[in-house]
Amino acid sequence: MAGARQTVGEARRIVVKVGSSSLTTAAGGLDADRVDALVDVLAKTRSGGEREIVLVSSGAIAAGLAPLGLRRRPRDLARQQAAASVGQGLLVARYTASFARYGVRVGQVLLTSDDMSRRAHHRNASRTLDKLLAMGAFPVVNENDTVATDEIRFGDNDRLAALVAHLVRADLLVLLSDVDGVYDGDPSRPGTSRIAEVRGAEDLAHVEIGSAGKAGVGTGGMVTKVEAARIAAAAGIQVVLTSAVHAAEALGGGDTGTYFHPTGRRSADRLLWLQHASTPQGSLTLDDGAVRAVVEGRKSLLPAGIAGVEGDFSAGDPVELRDREGRAVARGLVNFDAKEIPLLVGRSTRELARELGPGYEREVVHRDDLVVLHP
Repeated sequence: MAGARQTVGEARRIVVKVGSSSLTTAAGGLDADRVDALVDVLAKTRSGGEREIVLVSSGAIAAGLAPLGLRRRPRDLARQQAAASVGQGLLVARYTASFARYGVRVGQVLLTSDDMSRRAHHRNASRTLDKLLAMGAFPVVNENDTVATDEIRFGDNDRLAALVAHLVRADLLVLLSDVDGVYDGDPSRPGTSRIAEVRGAEDLAHVEIGSAGKAGVGTGGMVTKVEAARIAAAAGIQVVLTSAVHAAEALGGGDTGTYFHPTGRRSADRLLWLQHASTPQGSLTLDDGAVRAVVEGRKSLLPAGIAGVEGDFSAGDPVELRDREGRAVARGLVNFDAKEIPLLVGRSTRELARELGPGYEREVVHRDDLVVLHP
């Protein structure tokens, strides 16, 4: 365990995620003292320039509640987006003022899950974050709540943080909330103990993970944090899950919270986003040969392998690829509108090009825009 924690302390590029409950008062406004305390830790951690930090911060919707006269987080998307619009400015202004005490400039980066599955947007976001870090600015990332629809939202910033950690090739993800780790039961009851480290899913098989936060101003809970930790760990990133008051200890490699060992290999592609951040807008049913080609051969999906289509989607949308039994075997970005697909089903690209034009001599889903879903 000491060795694992030592690598935490030596991490050079870090993504830190902080939840709404760690930044706001019970009434919903930003707590300046809490923000300053977090900034103190982050600024001191990066001092000297040897460690780079990206902050994924919740709190925009919560910060906008009081100014709009809302007593609690609204359930409807339109009022959530209105609160986010007001609160996002307040949140970034608070971070800007707080980091200014250390002579550090803040850069705001707003992302949507729909953007990040697309090759050009993914590449641009990666380049922007790299340049902000290279120029000594401190990136503060949030979901672009004001424009995201129900279908293209991350839904929680824990998952967003795991995917941002992958995007910036981070060595470490630190998830901060109002709970100081994963417990083997309800942490408010006596006799429960903190799970110090997780090497794989089997270590949590006996644990019932709670879903509700204490403060009632966020969307996440321990379920989303553990899922985010698993996503990051599967991408080769070590994770520490703890409370905001233990942030300095966590970043220094101290024995706090729950440490998740990396379980997979690091990769530089955006397919993790396609797998975990996209919502399929429809589905394509594949014949048996196409399933083998896509799943085992990692090939592109051609028109000849399609047996059916469902949904109303446009070219560029994410779709699910299913076998004849209806099981999802892959997900990808489709190159045709849903209404065009019936013209293509079961036909060769050469035949389609001859009859419909050269624009139809291409894959329905290219292998570079396709991720196989493992059971």
